[in-house]
Amino acid sequence: MKNRVKSLRLARGWSQDELARRSVVSRSGISAIEIDRLVPSAEAALAIARALGCRFEEVFYFEGGEPADMVWAAVPAKTPCRYWLANVAGRRIVYSSAALGDHVLPHDGIFDGVHLKPTKSPESEDEEARTLVIASCDPAIGLLASELARVRRIRLLVLSLSSRAALAALGKGLIHVAGVHFAGAGKAGNNAQVRSQLGLDYQLLRAAEWQAGLAFDPQRRLSSVRGALQTKLRWVGRETGSAARQCLDEVLGDRQPPRHLAQSHRGVAEAIRAGFADAGVCVQLVSEQAGLNFLRIRKEPYDLCFAIAEMHDPRIQALVEVVQSSTYRRMLAELPGYTSAEAGALRSVE
Repeated sequence: MKNRVKSLRLARGWSQDELARRSVVSRSGISAIEIDRLVPSAEAALAIARALGCRFEEVFYFEGGEPADMVWAAVPAKTPCRYWLANVAGRRIVYSSAALGDHVLPHDGIFDGVHLKPTKSPESEDEEARTLVIASCDPAIGLLASELARVRRIRLLVLSLSSRAALAALGKGLIHVAGVHFAGAGKAGNNAQVRSQLGLDYQLLRAAEWQAGLAFDPQRRLSSVRGALQTKLRWVGRETGSAARQCLDEVLGDRQPPRHLAQSHRGVAEAIRAGFADAGVCVQLVSEQAGLNFLRIRKEPYDLCFAIAEMHDPRIQALVEVVQSSTYRRMLAELPGYTSAEAGALRSVE
């Protein structure tokens, strides 16, 4: 019999003493169970599961199998593959290397197509409880990851998704936080989109404002967006539902939408730099990193959205602390096209 008592306890920010008090199982008993030195009685196991707010089979399982609540965020198309684990809303979620996109960090194990084979020691299980999962298209997300690791030892897993897809993943309970930037609907854009897609039980944490605009090949002599529309250009767009696609559609108006699509801001810039397209919409930071010219279109408020019910989670508390910190806000403001004057503002969806 194996168990997830430690990771579930840590995910709630509880000490062994706190779990012992809630379950009426001795602290020494909790300690022995967590390190597999003691197989609890049925009565003690049920008491621990109830205290954690979980079903029995979510906490205890037989060696060689996986807990009943373990689910894939997205079933991997190819195996073997690397995987990462995180506790999200009481469930153990598995993320494949494909889900993480360009972001590389030490993996938790290898999935051979049948079994999950851990590559870390059992003592590192608490890393699951210290893992925060965010879906975002922010190209500066690495700054947030480094600060969370430095200040609070939080590991950040980043799924590269558009704003709409990120909200969908949040609604399914597959991630902790969704990054959104819907500027087209005005100042209430993010609030309105979250309310429409998920409801009112969510918080928005302002992370930044960034400059969105037209990136284009430096060989093209363009001085305005209007001039770009009067020039024959090969456009690269983003997938339907993304905020960058919304921006480009507003710019193009009734013109034919782009035939070629990219999956990220960097994808847009790379398509232009490689010569597959002449112009597209992305954020200023990515355009400058790719050595492209840039015409500003609008500023977009970028918010981090999470469930109000998760406000007590130590990982969410760490996220709020870091975004509100002067160190993070200063580093963000020094990036091309980013401002952090409102970073850290927290408000409920209305």
